[in-house]
Amino acid sequence: MRPWREGPGDRRSYHHGNLKEALIEAARRFIAERGVGGFTLVDAARLVGVTPAALYRHFRGREALLEEVAGRGFTDLAERLARALTSRGTPLERFTRMGEAYLAFAEEEPGYYAAIFETRNVQLGPPAQGRPSPFDLLVEALQSTFPDGFGGVAPRFIALEVWALSHGLATLSAAGQLPSGPGVPDKYELLRAGVLALVHGARAGNAA
Repeated sequence: MRPWREGPGDRRSYHHGNLKEALIEAARRFIAERGVGGFTLVDAARLVGVTPAALYRHFRGREALLEEVAGRGFTDLAERLARALTSRGTPLERFTRMGEAYLAFAEEEPGYYAAIFETRNVQLGPPAQGRPSPFDLLVEALQSTFPDGFGGVAPRFIALEVWALSHGLATLSAAGQLPSGPGVPDKYELLRAGVLALVHGARAGNAA
């Protein structure tokens, strides 16, 4: 693995009561580089510099550690989407920024992103400390951007389609499977075009 970075998750910081944070950081790094199934609790303990038994002071097992990483990821993603939703500009501009924020999160935080979608006990949109979930924010953005609705189609259904498109593009991009080159739209352009096609298609289909 890459050298341990300096900061709150530094392996030395657990001596000052931050073992839990160090373990979360270790798990996030392992997930980013090896996938959710690519490490054990022993691996995490070795990276942090403690015995495996020390981990159980904070987590009852590997699944609990993964759930904590996924929960942190959901909180980070929700905060990014909330900032985009409350930024300047028209509702459509803010909605577009949410898509950009989602794709940027997937690229910048692969450990969090993988944990969110590959950890069994983490649902699509759990609230964090009473704040809206990423999915709730997406529904809110759709309703404010398109106040006339979708011809009787529930905004949550449209939001699921938008989420699926976003996730698909993020996953293909991470795998290097999106075509690139001169004149080929990037993932941000593809998302904008796809979302608008979904939304306007739903509105037109229900108006017919």
